[in-house]
Amino acid sequence: MPKIISPQVEFGGLLNQMKSVTPEVFTADGQFLNLLEGRWQEPGKPRQFTSPVDGSELGSLPMLDHATALRAVLSAKQEAAAWAATDLDERKRRVQDCLNQLRDQVDLIGKLLIWEIGKTYKLGFTDIDRAIDGVQWYMDNIEGMLDSRKPLGLVSNIASWNYPMSVLLHAVLVQALAGNSVIAKTPTDGGFISLSLAFAIARRCGLPVTLVSGSGGELSDVLVKHEAVDCLSFVGGRYNGRNIADALSQEHKRYMLEMEGVNTYGIWNYSDWDGLAEQLKKGYDYGKQRCTAYVRFVVERRLFPQFVETYWNTIKGLKVGNPTLVDNADDKLPDLAFGPVINKNQAEDLDRLYDNALKTGATPIFEGKLDESLFLPGQDMSAYRAPRALVNLPRQSELYFKEPFGPIDSIVLVDRVEELVGEMNISNGALVAAVASDDQKWAARTAKEVRAFKVGLNKLRSRGDREEVFGGLGESWKGAFVGGALLVEAVTEGTKPILGNFEDATLLPENP
Repeated sequence: MPKIISPQVEFGGLLNQMKSVTPEVFTADGQFLNLLEGRWQEPGKPRQFTSPVDGSELGSLPMLDHATALRAVLSAKQEAAAWAATDLDERKRRVQDCLNQLRDQVDLIGKLLIWEIGKTYKLGFTDIDRAIDGVQWYMDNIEGMLDSRKPLGLVSNIASWNYPMSVLLHAVLVQALAGNSVIAKTPTDGGFISLSLAFAIARRCGLPVTLVSGSGGELSDVLVKHEAVDCLSFVGGRYNGRNIADALSQEHKRYMLEMEGVNTYGIWNYSDWDGLAEQLKKGYDYGKQRCTAYVRFVVERRLFPQFVETYWNTIKGLKVGNPTLVDNADDKLPDLAFGPVINKNQAEDLDRLYDNALKTGATPIFEGKLDESLFLPGQDMSAYRAPRALVNLPRQSELYFKEPFGPIDSIVLVDRVEELVGEMNISNGALVAAVASDDQKWAARTAKEVRAFKVGLNKLRSRGDREEVFGGLGESWKGAFVGGALLVEAVTEGTKPILGNFEDATLLPENP
């Protein structure tokens, strides 16, 4: 018997739930709207949006033009002064109301994220759950973080599609809690439906939030450079991030630009292969479509036989398939390693990077195959890719200096510690890295030579939650660091120096 789409995640039913919870997000005929000037309006120029899960149409992105986006920015700025003057206890009350209402919609948002960005239900649920818990932590600690600090004004947010809740929504709510008005752009590759639901709840609770959709070409000028914007928070690729950094070099405004880098895992004089196997499995969460995914393993050459055996035995057991399918209507949703990548174009770009690596001399050591029993017969599978891995990636390969943002690993073999450090620093800065060795003192010493903001010792490091700070070194981050108290400091003004990676200096926290 072929599998079926679980009735609990059938998209039409989820959309009807959303319409009953937040009807203001839709036009009378079901089109999505933008949130500007304090109300849901402006369907813009609708652009068809399809799910990476099976290619089905989910709705239309309400794409705005430059002039309408400018209206949104100017209106959002006008809300800043009154909100900054609002008593902190009242701001806390409204944010708490928003969190309480969001908790009632965790299940719905988690299921919408399956269809929008191809997460498994477990990962979609975790995304919204982490956002709520993270903002709750700020609610409990905001007084000490704010002290006598003052909000900046209007904070603009442009973020990637992979974590619309735990990164974008989380930042927006903390920025508002700190006394700023906020505008955010929905990621064009996915997340606009669930974000619309969350922002509708936030607006009902009296929070000064604005949500707009549109292309970067139409919206970036007003969301980045307009004088009404007092601070920019950006999460995305290095190419766009560099362009934004250049655009802001002449502006006197606060910014936080999180960009990609090649996050590496160095292995030297090591024997805990069972421990590594668990880390390899965990590292494939969401098909490595994470800014903190480890995509390069730098391995002492003599350890390569043990490494490749561990890698093979672990990765071949990962299940990749349609995250909505079950055998029977009342079955639990499938326990998959990951589902599709974000879209067909990204899948094809992964193929291009892989083929280029082979043509330039890399050697494939693992090529996974998709199990057709984990899909519907005849369904669109164009966004699905099984794990692949390469060794001896040459420097002339495009993948050598680039994060693939998908399930491709590369392994570089080294003979000296100096080589290991050099290969781990190949992208001139990274968000995270890890060093694994039986010699803990050696690992701790070597970790200090790695140009990553966080370096794990015999374990993966992640972005972190709550009090954990987050940033990047080199080309992986520009501007103020975030996380913990630093997120509040980044969007407020005071006498304390702002920590971050700036053009003229890098000011690091004591314990990244």
